[in-house]
Amino acid sequence: MNQSVKTNYPALYTLIVVFFFWGFIAAGNNIFIPFCKDYFHLDQFQSQLIDFAFYTAYYVGALILFALSNVKGKDLVTHWGYKRSIVFGLLFSTIGAVAMILAVEANVYYGMLIGLFVVALGFSLQQTAANPFAILLGDEKTGASRVNLGGGINSLGTTIGPLVVAFALFGTTAAVSEEQIKALSLDKVILLYICVGLLFVGAAALFYFSKKLPEGKSSESIEKAPKALNILLLMTVLLGLAFAPIFNSYRSEAALKIEQLEKQKLSEKQVKQLSKTELVTYKTKIEAVETEIKTLKKPLDNNRFKWLSVAFIVVLSGIFFAYFSAKKSPKGWGAMKYPQLVLGMLAIFMYVGVEVAIGSNLGELLKSNEFGALSSSEVAPYISLYWGSMMIGRWAGAVSAFNLSKNKQLLLTIVLPIIAFGIILTANTLAAYNMQHFYLFIVCVLLQIALIILTKNSPSKTLFAFSLFGIAAMLVGLNTTGTVAIYAFLCGGLACSIMWPAIYNLSLMGLGKYTAQGSAFLVMMILGGGIIPPIQGKVADIIGVHSSYIVSLVCFIYLLIFAFVVVRILRKQNITID
Repeated sequence: MNQSVKTNYPALYTLIVVFFFWGFIAAGNNIFIPFCKDYFHLDQFQSQLIDFAFYTAYYVGALILFALSNVKGKDLVTHWGYKRSIVFGLLFSTIGAVAMILAVEANVYYGMLIGLFVVALGFSLQQTAANPFAILLGDEKTGASRVNLGGGINSLGTTIGPLVVAFALFGTTAAVSEEQIKALSLDKVILLYICVGLLFVGAAALFYFSKKLPEGKSSESIEKAPKALNILLLMTVLLGLAFAPIFNSYRSEAALKIEQLEKQKLSEKQVKQLSKTELVTYKTKIEAVETEIKTLKKPLDNNRFKWLSVAFIVVLSGIFFAYFSAKKSPKGWGAMKYPQLVLGMLAIFMYVGVEVAIGSNLGELLKSNEFGALSSSEVAPYISLYWGSMMIGRWAGAVSAFNLSKNKQLLLTIVLPIIAFGIILTANTLAAYNMQHFYLFIVCVLLQIALIILTKNSPSKTLFAFSLFGIAAMLVGLNTTGTVAIYAFLCGGLACSIMWPAIYNLSLMGLGKYTAQGSAFLVMMILGGGIIPPIQGKVADIIGVHSSYIVSLVCFIYLLIFAFVVVRILRKQNITID
């Protein structure tokens, strides 16, 4: 698998199809979470199992792939070839779509979770193959740009996925109301996943029959990595033991009591229908209910935070144990004998964690009094702009993937982010949101453009500069309130937007025949999206949602440290970085 300096554009354009799927399906889950909560009469935690099942599958899928490769003594992804691996992943996701259809037909919620889990298992295989494949399709030094292009298409899928799903289910692209969710027919869910399954099959056929797409095979055998497998299996067992008490706490006597107390609360519509006397009585009753709920929740939240912290420590301990052990004796560690890969695993864990945590806690932040006490409907455009910020940065970062003159690249680096920002504003305006108070955010977008130009598509410089950008944004947000703080936290999206390919590229540099195995390890660390956001959420319960963003700050600080350290590691290995 020799690197080709000239980029294979037909192959690259075919490859980015799968990047779109990842974003489209993941964002579409945002429609199914409120639907399932209402339709199956779930509590908030149970409805969130949709995302938990989806993102956990990435870790489990990559771990299974590595374990099988370790048993056979050859990397399965490079043995099958990147092209065939993506085809297999798409077909596996098709099986998940079929499982989803059968579960919906049987009206079984946990069956739907299994279906989504299988879909994401297929995505895990696709992502393990697609990212190094993108780097393979041209000069390794510009690999981050090609991954950025895929990320830009992924963000496009994330942006339009909910709109397409909402239109397919409700006949509208407007915000989904509770009434629409209640009126949703399961037949429409079945129809939707029939279409999704057919799209998976169509994409698999596109890859399989594409003559311009290289196989991406390697016949090189790899040494078995029993030490790496053992530490990962131990981490998995310990993570299971850490999560078990968290899940069990939702079935505890205190949790059930809280659920009963919550049912005593009336909806806003019901409250408005009360007489003055009834309203006074109701308020007195609810004050007592709220006090009892807080009393019951405090020990529960503290206990959950403790076990979430244990899960976080398990990941940190496992990665650093591998790092120091492989340094002493590299034999048996496989790709983990490369320090850039091991530290990159933690970087991906932190990156995915902070990316999801900022967005997940933003809605609650905006509902607090110091940030305007916004309602749920008023929060929507802020969330949209945060996730849209990913598209803004990735579009700019993808420019250098094309063989253009320096002047044209510079022009597009300036113009494309502004166009992406305009698309976000337009989409929300069409959804009847007032976006005038976001116009000044263009200043933040211009700052991001300046950083992209200054870093000149260098993965190390990009990660360093945008980690500093993220740290500065979190510090400003933590020490201010109102519009300034909101803009600062939204800048977290701009900072994250271009980091993934930089981390990925730096982590895989110099791995040679271990590249696919290293990619699988990195995909496992998407697990950060299932651990860090809940940690920030529990910190918010203890010290307040505003102060909880210190968790996001810590993540950016590690990314800065990784950017600083990995350069020195690669130089010691005589690897040219930029």
